[in-house]
Amino acid sequence: MTVYFIGAGPGAADLITVRGARTLASCGVCLYAGSLVPRELLADCPPDARLIDTAQLDLDAITAELVRAHEEGHDVARLHSGDPSVFSAVAEQMRRLDAAGVPYEVVPGVPAFAAAAAALKRELTVPTVGQTVILTRVAQQATPMPDGEDLATLGRSGALLVLHLGARHVDRIVSELLPHYGADCPAAVVAMASRPDELVLRGTLEDIAAQVKEARVTRTAVILVGRVLAASGFRDSHLYSAERARHVC
Repeated sequence: MTVYFIGAGPGAADLITVRGARTLASCGVCLYAGSLVPRELLADCPPDARLIDTAQLDLDAITAELVRAHEEGHDVARLHSGDPSVFSAVAEQMRRLDAAGVPYEVVPGVPAFAAAAAALKRELTVPTVGQTVILTRVAQQATPMPDGEDLATLGRSGALLVLHLGARHVDRIVSELLPHYGADCPAAVVAMASRPDELVLRGTLEDIAAQVKEARVTRTAVILVGRVLAASGFRDSHLYSAERARHVC
């Protein structure tokens, strides 16, 4: 049988993909991150499905549940918040399943940064202003950043930075980015993106940290920093330009 790593989306239950919902409905076992995945999604599981909250399970325990379900002949839905390709801890689970000879597939989901951009009503790539988006996080004691991926190095690019898992470290983020972006650089924080309690903070590197502290945002937030967040006088893209040659077949 097959383990399906399914992106559950950023929080709103209706932001799971059609494929994700259909796959979820076909699996006899579902492992989900109870602290992040909306419980409304579990209604899509078969009525007799075995539901396992992984919030208190370590990697060995999670792997054991996946292998057990496979050996019992069940397809397994492994629900992850956002999209499995980014900050999902899916890679180590795949490695364990490879070693155990258990097949798996990945069903993509809506990532948190996309939901944050939607909440801000912003395109993150704007002609002549910014065409690069860097998804990253800040170093923490448990998981250091690789060499060359510190904020000071990434900040030299001037590209839009999207930082996950960083709300508790907003002061450090600001201090490391100020020399490269300037105090007047637009910044935003979106907490609980797409959920009923979504919170959107807009400002600059000069004041965004104070806003985060005043709002008491400490988790489940995306921090965005870059000039593209306030772009207004940019040129239209070539995609829909009247000057673009269009050939009618």
